[in-house]
Amino acid sequence: MALSTQRDSAFPSPDQSPPQPNHDVFLSFRGEDTRNSFVSHLYHELQLRGIKTFKDDPKLERGTAISSGLFNAIQESMLAIVVLSPKYASSTWCLDELTEILQCMKSKGTILPVFYNVDPSHVRKQSGTFADAFAEHEKRFRDDIDKVKSWRDALTEVANLSGIDSKNECERKLIEYIVEWVWEKAHHRFKLLDSTELVGMKFIREQVDFLLAHPTDDVRFIGIWGMGGIGKTTIAQLVYDSISTHFEVSSFLANVREVFQRGNLVDLQRQLLSPILKDQITQVWDEQWGISVIKNCLCNKKVLLILDDVSESSQLENLAGEKDWFGKGSLIIITTRDERLLLKHDVQVSYKVEGLGDDDALELFSRNAFKKNEPEEGYLELSKGFVNYARGLPLALKLLGCLVYKRDQYEWKSELDKLQKIPKSEIIDLLKISYDGLDEMNKDIFLDVAFFHKGMFKERVIEILDCCGLCGHIGINALVQKSLLTIDISNNTVEMHDLIQEMALEIVRRECSEEPGRRSRLCNRDDISHVFINNIATYKIKGIALRMARLEMADWNCEAFSKMCNLKVLEFDNVIISSSPRILPNSLRIIKWSRYPSKFLPSSFQPNFLIALKMRESKLVRLWDGRKDLPNLKKMKLFGSKNLTTTPDFSGVPNLELLDFQFCKNLVEIHPSIANLKCLKSLDLGYCSKLKKIPEFSRQMKNLSTLNLSGMSIEKLSSSIGCLVGLTDLSLQNCKNLAGLPSEICNLKSLTELEVSGCSKIDKFPENMGEMECLHMLHLNGTAIRQLPRCIVGLKKLRDLSLDGRSGSQPNKSRFWWGLPRLNGRKAFVLASLDGLFSLKYLDLSNCGVCEGDLPGDIGCLSSLEKLSLSGNNFVSLPASIGCLSKLKLFWVNGCQSLEQLPDLSKLTSLVDINIANCTSLKMLPHLSSNCSLNNRIHFNCANCFVLIDNEGCDSIILKMLQRYLQPRVLRFMRPLYGFTILTPGRKIPEWFSNQSLGDSLTVELPTTWMGIAFCAVFEVQADLSDVHYFQINCSPQGMRTHGVFPKEFTMGDVVSDHLWVLYASRIQSEKICGQIKFLFTTYYSHQGIMLEHKKSCVKKCGFCLVQEQDVEQLNQIMMNKSIIKSTTTCPTKSADAQGQQHHDDEEASPSGSGSSHQKSLFCNTYALSKEADQDELNDVVDEARPRKRKKIDVIGTNL
Repeated sequence: MALSTQRDSAFPSPDQSPPQPNHDVFLSFRGEDTRNSFVSHLYHELQLRGIKTFKDDPKLERGTAISSGLFNAIQESMLAIVVLSPKYASSTWCLDELTEILQCMKSKGTILPVFYNVDPSHVRKQSGTFADAFAEHEKRFRDDIDKVKSWRDALTEVANLSGIDSKNECERKLIEYIVEWVWEKAHHRFKLLDSTELVGMKFIREQVDFLLAHPTDDVRFIGIWGMGGIGKTTIAQLVYDSISTHFEVSSFLANVREVFQRGNLVDLQRQLLSPILKDQITQVWDEQWGISVIKNCLCNKKVLLILDDVSESSQLENLAGEKDWFGKGSLIIITTRDERLLLKHDVQVSYKVEGLGDDDALELFSRNAFKKNEPEEGYLELSKGFVNYARGLPLALKLLGCLVYKRDQYEWKSELDKLQKIPKSEIIDLLKISYDGLDEMNKDIFLDVAFFHKGMFKERVIEILDCCGLCGHIGINALVQKSLLTIDISNNTVEMHDLIQEMALEIVRRECSEEPGRRSRLCNRDDISHVFINNIATYKIKGIALRMARLEMADWNCEAFSKMCNLKVLEFDNVIISSSPRILPNSLRIIKWSRYPSKFLPSSFQPNFLIALKMRESKLVRLWDGRKDLPNLKKMKLFGSKNLTTTPDFSGVPNLELLDFQFCKNLVEIHPSIANLKCLKSLDLGYCSKLKKIPEFSRQMKNLSTLNLSGMSIEKLSSSIGCLVGLTDLSLQNCKNLAGLPSEICNLKSLTELEVSGCSKIDKFPENMGEMECLHMLHLNGTAIRQLPRCIVGLKKLRDLSLDGRSGSQPNKSRFWWGLPRLNGRKAFVLASLDGLFSLKYLDLSNCGVCEGDLPGDIGCLSSLEKLSLSGNNFVSLPASIGCLSKLKLFWVNGCQSLEQLPDLSKLTSLVDINIANCTSLKMLPHLSSNCSLNNRIHFNCANCFVLIDNEGCDSIILKMLQRYLQPRVLRFMRPLYGFTILTPGRKIPEWFSNQSLGDSLTVELPTTWMGIAFCAVFEVQADLSDVHYFQINCSPQGMRTHGVFPKEFTMGDVVSDHLWVLYASRIQSEKICGQIKFLFTTYYSHQGIMLEHKKSCVKKCGFCLVQEQDVEQLNQIMMNKSIIKSTTTCPTKSADAQGQQHHDDEEASPSGSGSSHQKSLFCNTYALSKEADQDELNDVVDEARPRKRKKIDVIGTNL
């Protein structure tokens, strides 16, 4: 058996496999209600994600009976989205459709009901508009009342499925959620390869099964080797498509050899680690650090890793050095042309890929030569002649077939005669036949792409080719048709097979095999060095590209440039050339020369056709003196050229579109002619720290859309800024000397983003700011602004307003940022009325010194507000109108140490993230909605809130959150799609977590009927983590990919004592997860921006309990008992008796690391909270916490 005991083949044959769905999604909807609105937008977004969606033709609805074609479409779809709108039930078509959907898909859990502008209870009970519709149906079908009953049953059934309600979300968010739901269900079916287009499937299937035979828990390395173009990558892709869903981490790293040669091995390490590190992936900056992160992050993961086209041992050493880098059951597959490489790496199992057999080879050739599976009449023998010379090589068969497509027999015989002159050992010559059939222009395009442009965006390649006098668009399309090029549809880049690229390199080598200086194109380091060292260049050289993996010195003679009069493309990356060029060819179109060695460009350099000048980190002091006419120049990038002091005269470069002088730290002057650049779209002067003045802007710069002036030394921004009528993005971040903003800035009617954070001297905003009618984002963090003008309410499109009072720009902070600085002596922030900011979604007033009464009472009028951060302020209470923010999702008041009371939040049904950590004066929990959002994970953080624990009790807080989440309406009608996390002081796991275990792991027996599972862990911050930036705890099922079912991570910081972490996960996205599963609590810490696993867990003990539907009633009974107890007792206080009554938790826990042997459901025995239990818990927490010194741990994560 190839993969597991459940499968006879990892790649089943067509007669074994179930038919593949023709559609990913079937959309059922009432056209009259939603076709041209909601459904139209949803369909568009699904299509953009590559999700095949069936949406019926509007003409079909004019009939009265559902067609058999529609029934087939339902049966051939993987998922169904049922949009239940007010008039849905009035259509018998829709009702028949729904009945069929339920029959086909109900058992698979692949139906998503969307209650669009209807109450789910109206659907379930057929009331409201649904009652009216059925009144008509019962009249019309009085002779077939069973049909009507079946429709009623179908509506009741679909309403009882997990679904989403449009009244809880705006339409955009609703669509985003639906698309993500579909993607989560469907994308695992997406394939790297369309196997239906492959020839020789029986042969390929045998190879796949051979590779996957005898699976074990050991880490396995498997090699696939053979000549180029033989099909190694195809087989690896088929393996990946067949088994990737059986692994926790799956990664297909393509073209390893090519990426390595470009010096981008770190990119491959990042690609491998991206499922784990996500947003932190950029912190992998070099190969050695990448190795360390791979070892730490993947050593406990079951990994499928495909390394495609490996050519050197060093590539394996950096990506998959040893078996212990990966967890048990991992599979690493290596494709290569070199069998010795596999032996050197001690790969035990390897397979040599042979060519196609005669019959399969003839079929593949015919598909390309005739667009069918067999030759046309009269062409059989000719076809066999071509097939004979291809020697079973799929790539050659494809190219030869394309070569003779739609050509007559005379031309076939002529091409066959050419083949007969090629030695059978020369595969390159065999492939070259396709190249020889091109016209001269397409030959040039083909060679240019192979040498310089492979992997670039198609539009950019066409632009460059056009500037070189070639017809880029026509040529690329022609080469694609001949299978010499391909277009990667996912990112629209130009690609080619590596063997075809080798053919191109060989074609150019043969132009003059002994003397590289007489060839048209150069990209080999030794060839280029030979030409420059010996000064033997010729006019034949059209392009040079040298991209080194590491920085290298080159002692070259740049006089060689004087002989390259036809040079069009010049690219040097990571090469430091010792001499400076006295001359550069005027024929150049593209210059990309990082670390250019000279202070000046040659005085005779007049490249009239130059379109791009990119000299990153050059030694240039200036580019040229006076005027220089460069009419075609569009892009000039001198990023990081630290010696540059002035910019050139721009009057001779009228078509410039992009100027980048970012981090030119000695730049002190911008030529005033910049104001005449009519085509300029982007100007970047960021962090030119010595630049104190910029020229006046002019109305001619109407196309300028992006302007970055961050980090400059300017003291004043010219009023001419108001001339930039097309500006959409303006950044003034960290301009420390900038004392104010001109009122003319408010004339920028097109401006959408304004970043002024870190401008610490700016203390006011222009009074007419309300005129910036398109402004979406306004960031004023770390400024001296203490009051905004009243006209701010005129910013009707403003979505993001941030006024964080911390000085300077701050790193991105987590939703669990605690220990915020106090604003000693700073003037409190005054905020006028907010009425009118109806588009505002994000409001950050953190650390502004906001005191009692400073917040406007009408803050509740912000009807679109989703995120509100008031962290680190000095108020005692908050305006009651906050409770009216119906769309609020995130509410942060962490670090507000004077806060005693929160407003009533019971109407905020969308609220999913509440952070009250370090609110040390807070006495009571706020009233929360019992109708919480189901489409997001819920986070509740009350770390270090000891007064709150005094009054509420740790277990009471947990129970209240459970009650809020697991209410009968939710469980019965719309089960939770995600879960929640709670963080609270405590050192004892509540007793109703009846399955408890010492340590950081436990084994759970999940029955087929489980609805949810709750975990609880006691953790402490260990001494060796006291200096790290932050740490987190993950809870995950061992060896299983759950696709985000279990909300895993919870980041800690500034924790005074032991805390409890409670985690609830619903099974709704993991219907198939059941049986005995081991869950692990793993601790990670931050080191140089990367999360690494900590070998010693911070989790001291843990517990779990299963959640069944009947548990909700018992939960309500517990809460009732709790209320009775609280009403008959005073608030617990610390006493001498209580100090002596600490529980020995370790004695209560199960001694086994796998949990209690008697697994119980949540609240299976009614648990009445006693006064003594509350008292003991309180005393444990208070005694533990207050004498100890805090451990400050910063955290990094999401920011407003």
